Amino acid sequence: MLVKASALRAAPPALVLQYQLVISAPLLLLASPLLGEAWAIDPSPLVLGAFLYQAVAIAGASYLAWFWLVSRYSASRLAAFSVLTPVFGVLTGVLLLDEALGGGFLAAVALVALGLWLVNRPAG
Repeated sequence: MLVKASALRAAPPALVLQYQLVISAPLLLLASPLLGEAWAIDPSPLVLGAFLYQAVAIAGASYLAWFWLVSRYSASRLAAFSVLTPVFGVLTGVLLLDEALGGGFLAAVALVALGLWLVNRPAG
């Protein structure tokens, strides 16, 4: 909502993401010791791969897409699509971790799709 209500509404999505990361990263680093987080760093290939995935796929690509969508469409309509996050999480687990899909997943996806249709259907 802050983006839609400020001058950032007209800013390029990459700039909005940059502002968000430049401000939040130092604040979170300062807050972590206050919240009891240990600063144990283990730069193993798994940790570095997980970090790159978070930085590129999550913070990079997905937020750039989100800010681009918010600059063009109603934030309230787009918010309904956040319910797809668990769907994509499960599908990522299937692709990356070779997890099995159950029949319940297909039923859940059908219910999510029905909910999105109900929220976004034309009024009247």
